[in-house]
Amino acid sequence: MENILRPLIVIGGSVLLTLIIGWATDRLMRKADERHSETPLWGQLRRARVPYQLVLCAALLRGSYDEAELLLEHRVAVGRVLTLVLIGAAAWLAIRIAAAVVETTYSRYARVHRDPARVRRVRTQVTLIMRVVAAVVGVVAVAAMLLTFPAMRAAGASLLASAGILGIVAGVAAQSTLSNMFAGLQIAFGDMVRIGDTVVVDGEWGTVEEITLTFLTVRTWDERRITMPVSYFTSKAFENWSRGGAQMTGTVFLHVDHSAPMEAMREQLRDILRACPAWDGRDYGLVVTDSTPSTMEVRALVTAKDADDLWTVRVTVREQLIRWLTERHPYALPRVNATDAVLPPGFPVPQRVPTGRRTHQHDHQPTARPERS
Repeated sequence: MENILRPLIVIGGSVLLTLIIGWATDRLMRKADERHSETPLWGQLRRARVPYQLVLCAALLRGSYDEAELLLEHRVAVGRVLTLVLIGAAAWLAIRIAAAVVETTYSRYARVHRDPARVRRVRTQVTLIMRVVAAVVGVVAVAAMLLTFPAMRAAGASLLASAGILGIVAGVAAQSTLSNMFAGLQIAFGDMVRIGDTVVVDGEWGTVEEITLTFLTVRTWDERRITMPVSYFTSKAFENWSRGGAQMTGTVFLHVDHSAPMEAMREQLRDILRACPAWDGRDYGLVVTDSTPSTMEVRALVTAKDADDLWTVRVTVREQLIRWLTERHPYALPRVNATDAVLPPGFPVPQRVPTGRRTHQHDHQPTARPERS
């Protein structure tokens, strides 16, 4: 009977104690979150309750396993498994706590600073810092797990002895990966591109959605995702429309006839922009930028507070100007001449000869009309 009760009491007591401590800790953090609603720290820490309880349970079971006297012939293997679970849960808990602290710091910074560019820059840096912390904690946890095996501890000396050769081989093999990692850190702290920036890469217009240590994701206007290595942004030229500020200036080009009423078009452009909510009111203009034998090119200049509003302003101006010209001034639209030009007085009129037909004298004689009955 004792052989059954002892394991039940030890294991059941460890699990029950874990649940009680976990419930009490979660309740305390919930009250702290309600009392200090100005900071999200306690709410973020509550997301770590699962790894916290797993650490407690693994630690209690590992410490009391010898008292349970269960599976004595496999006690070494069971103890090692509990140790591995404890190390993994501790690493998970450390990552969650670090994420809670970093996210709380970022939230406070975002509330204090109203500059969207600076907030996006800090967000990019925070994201990459968390990825570095997670990678370091994961590597340390894996190393600690491997050191629990005696064979791995014995192989440590030989690994350290050949560390120089392994380092050279690993450096050559992972040259591309390492270059991308350093490029990611350069992007994060060099303020080259940030999460939320509007960029143009390889002729594609989109918004930076994610930045990691090795790759960067751009979400295009048609909901596609372009994934490219971060080293691209440190080695090639690209357009960053959000650099230095979100305000932007755009253009709309129209081809009209030479007789188009320019003053009326400027007044109409002003009326269109005043009725467009996306226009920020900073500037506008309409000038002739080029001329061809049949048309002239007109450029309308507009402004907006960001790239999305600029797109809305441009398409609105283009559509409404063309509609206004069609309804009010159709003669101002581009035309294709279908008749001969008017010649000056006294200019000889050229004689036309039908193609593929020879001219004879009788071809110019009028034919007799049939008599009407």
